[in-house]
Amino acid sequence: MDIIHLLPDSVANQIAAGEVVQRPSSVVKELVENAIDAGATSIKIIIKDGGRTLIQVIDDGKGMSPTDARMSFERHATSKISQATDLFALATMGFRGEALASIAAVAQVELITRSESDEVGTRLCLSGGHVDSQEPINCQRGCNMSVKNLFFNIPARRKFLKSNSTEFTDIERVFFRIALVYPQVSFELINNDQTSFTLPVSSLRERISHIFGKKINNQLYSIEAKTDFASIEGFVGTPESATQRNDKQYFFVNGRFMKHPYFQKAVFQAYDRLIPPGGKPSFFINMVVDPSTIDVNIHPTKTEIKFEHEQAIWPILLSATREAIGRFNISGSIDFDDPNSFELPPMDMSGNREVEKPTIQVDEHYNPFAPTSYNPFEENVNQGNNINIPSFNTGVYNRGAGGSAGPASKRNLRSWDSLYSDFEKEGKTGSEDKETDELPDNTNSPDLTFQSICTPTQGEINFANQQTSLNTDSTNLLQFRNKYILLQSNGGLMCIDQHRAHFRVLFDQTIVRMESHNTPSQRLLLPEQFDLTPAESLILADIADDLQEFGYDIAPLGNNTFMVNGVPIDNPDKEAQPFIEEIVSAVKNEDLSLKDQLKRKVAIAQSRAVAIRGGQKLQQEEMKKLVKELFDCAECQYTPDGKPIIALINDDEIEKKFK
Repeated sequence: MDIIHLLPDSVANQIAAGEVVQRPSSVVKELVENAIDAGATSIKIIIKDGGRTLIQVIDDGKGMSPTDARMSFERHATSKISQATDLFALATMGFRGEALASIAAVAQVELITRSESDEVGTRLCLSGGHVDSQEPINCQRGCNMSVKNLFFNIPARRKFLKSNSTEFTDIERVFFRIALVYPQVSFELINNDQTSFTLPVSSLRERISHIFGKKINNQLYSIEAKTDFASIEGFVGTPESATQRNDKQYFFVNGRFMKHPYFQKAVFQAYDRLIPPGGKPSFFINMVVDPSTIDVNIHPTKTEIKFEHEQAIWPILLSATREAIGRFNISGSIDFDDPNSFELPPMDMSGNREVEKPTIQVDEHYNPFAPTSYNPFEENVNQGNNINIPSFNTGVYNRGAGGSAGPASKRNLRSWDSLYSDFEKEGKTGSEDKETDELPDNTNSPDLTFQSICTPTQGEINFANQQTSLNTDSTNLLQFRNKYILLQSNGGLMCIDQHRAHFRVLFDQTIVRMESHNTPSQRLLLPEQFDLTPAESLILADIADDLQEFGYDIAPLGNNTFMVNGVPIDNPDKEAQPFIEEIVSAVKNEDLSLKDQLKRKVAIAQSRAVAIRGGQKLQQEEMKKLVKELFDCAECQYTPDGKPIIALINDDEIEKKFK
């Protein structure tokens, strides 16, 4: 008995739709890319309920005839390619002819379109892949595509869609990827009858500013390189603008967004030692290459692209990025499109003003250790512009034309012999108060006593059976490079990262406070105002009540602008905006719906922001208090995000260094 048979078209289309239509953002991507290929100069996108209820794309492209409108919903029907060799020289966004057929298979679709050569347009309605009606209609040139009730005939797929705010965030991400590479096209994005973005035709720099805010305009360096392999242009961010988020990294090739970790590594390497560990610089880089040297058909989403000459392009990209950073770090950047970005000082063009050549004279008798300070303004108060201006710590000062040296004879110079004698006196009397720069001697009372601190097999710290006691009267601890705290143990030399240690202590304290619902808020004297993207604004609105419970008082001001009026009482001196942006980013990328998950993210972000940083000098009592609080934590070896806090250099390793 034969058991193999052909699937019905409706089933085959639904299976194909699983690759093309993964979520509402996939529909937006396909429809907007079709509008770009149709030569549209203006595109409007209307979203309702995160794309569940409605996705509508209106463009002013060349439109379709009634026959083409009907054929466009057939599988593998396309105007982009005609033979297999065309796949290796693609100059369009779409080419497989599966998008509209897959979308129509899982939604209710209405298409209104008219080509420039037709006087009357056509209206085509489909449901679940079946044509319901087709009739003539009077309409504008272009296409008006409405996708309603996505996954209405596949309840399981519809049930697994995420919240409306999360789905709109993904739609916004796709919208950015297309809008950034086509600044010559105007876009409008409307969500639930509210305009989220209105992007006019502009330059790439202006388009970036319209999307991410005016602040980013002063954080961009232009990058440009032209070679036989590729033409590279765009912008990279300043080292100071690097953040922990990866929401401003964009690569494009031939007008198509792509993900390319290999090229991303080249950009990151250009920022080596210019940004803190974990920092991610912004970049908006467009490459133009020969279409025959890339393959865009290796992944269903067409975001992963294979390059024939990627190893040759890598050093070009690295060099161009380094050149941009170095060039603008020295000279600064001027945006000539913005008349307010630079200002020329007023100049006297009469030619009558005589410029005086400045002179520099050195007072050879100047003594920086003199007990009385010489004030040049007292002597020259009535001498007009001839005023001595001393340079700190050098004894060098400027004088106007015709001036003479400072009156060294009026100063009470101090002999160097008395200076050295003072040093000897201070060395004898001040040795008791001086902090030692040497490691504490283990023969004295140690700061900490540990038991079973190191396993002999793996060399890892074992705190399972430890007993820790801190003697505040014992020998001083040592702070190394204002970043690490060094102390002795029975197992060797222990090194503690002060930032991570404080991070762990604050996290545990914050969790306890949150669980007891006892997080008081403190009003800010000067409230902070900040802007978010429309999708981020929706997320913040969803979690505003939870943040209020955690001690943050945030009020919306309209137009995606918010005001922070209060922060937790233990976080009054830190800016709230970076913390809130980190929380919104975590919710956006991970879809944190459970309050416990959000609580942990809030505690991590807040504790990391408040924790002392590397490079901050600590006093002895501060170090002792921090070490004691660290070992009082249930988990003192790792930070809440899994990074080690303590490193142990055992006695054997130290002995080997001296053999």
